[in-house]
Amino acid sequence: MKKITKIILLNLLTFLMIETTALAVSPQSTNFTQGIDVSNWQGYINYEEVKNEGIEIVYIKSSQGDNYKDPYFESNYENAKKNGLKVGVYHYLTARNEEEATNQAKFFASIISEKEIDCKLAMDFESFGNLTKEEINNISRTFMSEVERLTNRKLIVYSDLFNAINTFELADEYPLWLAYYGNYEEIENVKTNWEFWQGQQFEDMGKISGISGNVDRDIFTQEIFLEDNSKIQKTEGKKEDNVSERITYIVKPGDTLWGLSRQFDVTIDEIARLNNIRNPNLIFVGERLEIITNTNFNQTGAAGKDLYTVRPGDTLSELAIRFDTTVESIVQLNDIRNPNLIFVGQRLRI
Repeated sequence: MKKITKIILLNLLTFLMIETTALAVSPQSTNFTQGIDVSNWQGYINYEEVKNEGIEIVYIKSSQGDNYKDPYFESNYENAKKNGLKVGVYHYLTARNEEEATNQAKFFASIISEKEIDCKLAMDFESFGNLTKEEINNISRTFMSEVERLTNRKLIVYSDLFNAINTFELADEYPLWLAYYGNYEEIENVKTNWEFWQGQQFEDMGKISGISGNVDRDIFTQEIFLEDNSKIQKTEGKKEDNVSERITYIVKPGDTLWGLSRQFDVTIDEIARLNNIRNPNLIFVGERLEIITNTNFNQTGAAGKDLYTVRPGDTLSELAIRFDTTVESIVQLNDIRNPNLIFVGQRLRI
């Protein structure tokens, strides 16, 4: 798998270097660095293994809206830094007016304050509701200019190809991190608002050692790096509603992972991943377990994905019908190896 991945990436980079002049939106330079972007969906990540795969940059979700801090942000940041990876951060913007954009900028800045960030701060704004094109761009400018004022750091716009063509008018102000998984020959004559990109998310089903399940794969040009990667100045913002905390729990007689998942409002899979437990049905009295608690985790996750707690009698086929999706989609999103085997209390992303 590792060798095949390297061959695929090498072919992609070679194509980009050869075809740069033909593309409507091209890499700003050809000195590429491999990267990934992650959030709580990946759970616990072994960054030593990630680095051994040749990954050098990790973009970490820090926050969403004006009160949601990603429960894995702190551990992702600390472990990525500890293993020598370059760190970028992104905020999932949900503002519907400029006042909300300002509030979310302050919240974002407060979450990443006193952190050493290596790459441009990223705005992920992709769900617009009934906003007009003008409103979307005004909200984006308000958010990004306020973040830049508070942090004294440069920003980048994360966007898919459709919105880079039809929505955002920010090319003269901010660089582009483009999400595009298709054939580059198909966009040779496409006119976007950007001439270059500094980041390219080329896959959303990547497989990397150290990460259970899928992960977004990226390549970045050298322009993605910040000139100043010292600690960002301390900024106060609205306190997050989902109070996440990393604790050490000592297993007691009668404890099960299912019971602990209910007690601390996390998933069985998350406890197992964080503690490298191979058999979720086997834990020992006196064993020390690391647990990341999150009081909001059973509500709604990022980008509109819902978290559902499995109840007695549930099956994937019934859940697929209930939530108007497919069994295959639920299996893929949750990295389920046996579609006929789900557990009461298990959390599923829908």
